[in-house]
Amino acid sequence: MSIRVVLADDQPLVRSGLRVLMADHPDLEVVGEATTGDEAVRLTEELAPDVVVMDIRMPGTDGIEATRRITAGPTAARVLVLTTFDEDDHVYGALRAGAGGFVVKDMALDDILGAIRVVAAGDALIAPGVTRRLIADFVGRPLTAPERRVPRLAGITEREREVLALVGRGRSNTEIAEDLFITVATTKSHVSRLLTKLGARDRVQLVITAYETGLVEPY
Repeated sequence: MSIRVVLADDQPLVRSGLRVLMADHPDLEVVGEATTGDEAVRLTEELAPDVVVMDIRMPGTDGIEATRRITAGPTAARVLVLTTFDEDDHVYGALRAGAGGFVVKDMALDDILGAIRVVAAGDALIAPGVTRRLIADFVGRPLTAPERRVPRLAGITEREREVLALVGRGRSNTEIAEDLFITVATTKSHVSRLLTKLGARDRVQLVITAYETGLVEPY
């Protein structure tokens, strides 16, 4: 079964480049293209794709609102935000809206295709540069009072706190395993338990939780 994709971007060159590249990969299929956020929502409802590759800056309804409507809608579509992070200051908003991943347009096309596969599989992916943008967003936000931070993390173990902090810093499972001198399988188990205990949908939400609770401080 191929991964069915809707491309949402008002730049024809971006859409055509991705479409041509995907044509050489039988596991990926472009089933629709949208130039506005409203059109992306409509096509998602009509075509029920696996992944929507979403730009943020589009005419009318932007990618953040479109992402929110898609993830709250009846389809099971996942959203991968594809944007120019040096110009966009909406990373946090897009992730809070339910995006399953966030990558930038200056990444290699093969890496973008890999991100589509990751998001389609139900995992999450955040480009390193986007993590810096996420941190920058938190720098300008007042820290949550300590007494409001504790309850959200009260049910996790000290080891799980360590894993969550490293997830928040953008570390992969392999890197976390190396940092903590544990196996990758053990790391995956910790991440899985964190998702359950914190009611997080995916790894992206774990990153957000790590910052919102003050476990990881902006720098």
